[in-house]
Amino acid sequence: MKKLVLATALLIAGFVNAQGPSYDDLRILYADGNYEKLVKSSESYTQKDKSKTDALPFMWLARGLYKISQSGAADEKYKNAYKDAIGAVGKCMKLDKAGDVQREYVEFFDEFKMSLVEMIANDVSVPDYKKASSWVLKYYKLDANSIGAKLMEGACKFRNADKGGANACWKETDKKIAALETIENWSPADVQLFKMGVIQTAECYVSSRQVDKAKTLLGKVAQWFEEDEEFKAKYDEIVN
Repeated sequence: MKKLVLATALLIAGFVNAQGPSYDDLRILYADGNYEKLVKSSESYTQKDKSKTDALPFMWLARGLYKISQSGAADEKYKNAYKDAIGAVGKCMKLDKAGDVQREYVEFFDEFKMSLVEMIANDVSVPDYKKASSWVLKYYKLDANSIGAKLMEGACKFRNADKGGANACWKETDKKIAALETIENWSPADVQLFKMGVIQTAECYVSSRQVDKAKTLLGKVAQWFEEDEEFKAKYDEIVN
């Protein structure tokens, strides 16, 4: 009987171990606002053989780094916290092949992606297209096939005197936009970046005296931004 109980206990222990960690400790650290310890603990999980291919510890690592970046921490070791968070989010999404983590924590992913779009928008408003370009390229870590990012990459190249590179980007997006049926399921950040990319590209076309191309581009996407005041203003300025 004792042997049976022992065997059962070992079997249960083995089963639990096979399931991997629950990461409840990381959840608690986040809830407590202990972000530096969250980063250390999450990072530890990402380096262990049993958990380095799990998406969750990378998600918690990203959340900790993101919170630290928002706090304006003076510690030198966290000076690149936001950029490191981008890398952690990208790694998480790559490992999260079924999308389970992204669905469960959709609010975080949406917020984080939007924060990167805002970084791009801030630099464009200065304007500083070199800095904007660096953030655009980082957006590919969150969405390698982003049409908005590719449009913005082209706009940044154009503003930075690389017209050949800009046209190559825009030629690629022309095909993707032509095949696009809906943006209904896109995240708010992807929609915002798409609109920004369209407007910036249209302005580049106008500045290079290719107004017809600007009109064509705006016309292709108008169906998705009929209620957007910023888009309507730019459409009326260029098309009407």
